[in-house]
Amino acid sequence: MSDAASQPTARRPHRPVIVGIVPRQPSRVLREAAHYARLHGASLLVVHVDVTRFVSYEDPDGYVHTAPINLDAVPGEALESQLRDEAARALKGVDIAWQLEMLAGDPALAMKDLADRTEARLIVVGTRKRGIGDSIREFFTGSVAARLAHRQPRPVLVVPTGEPVKDDEDPWRERQSWPEELWPGA
Repeated sequence: MSDAASQPTARRPHRPVIVGIVPRQPSRVLREAAHYARLHGASLLVVHVDVTRFVSYEDPDGYVHTAPINLDAVPGEALESQLRDEAARALKGVDIAWQLEMLAGDPALAMKDLADRTEARLIVVGTRKRGIGDSIREFFTGSVAARLAHRQPRPVLVVPTGEPVKDDEDPWRERQSWPEELWPGA
């Protein structure tokens, strides 16, 4: 892969495979997405959606202005650099053109909108880790993968990132974090 392929450009690729990433995500998600992009003869659009920012308005030329939810928050240049480095490591030796795009807002809606604008072929996301906070959030908002699958016409590939839950195991129960009064016998 050339350095130019990994640099952001003003122009988004047309009909890419989109892959959603988060910091320290297993490289398997990016590598699976790259595999499918290669099968489709498409480029890879690596996307991170910052949930601590929201879209304040969009210019007629398409430039999106965002604002932090927390007004004391600092810009995410360090995060963008970290994600670019992680993506470069995960895709090292993979012959595919890719670029990183930073979005803001709700992950499912932001990726859906980007997929519509680029006429994406496929959206790839990884599973979330099984923590109590993530479980509660998913209960109220739904998983990003499920929301994508129900709100847009493209295929959604969900790549497992951790150990699968055993058939007789409760995926919502995290024994170490439940107090005895909430989950007797834990």
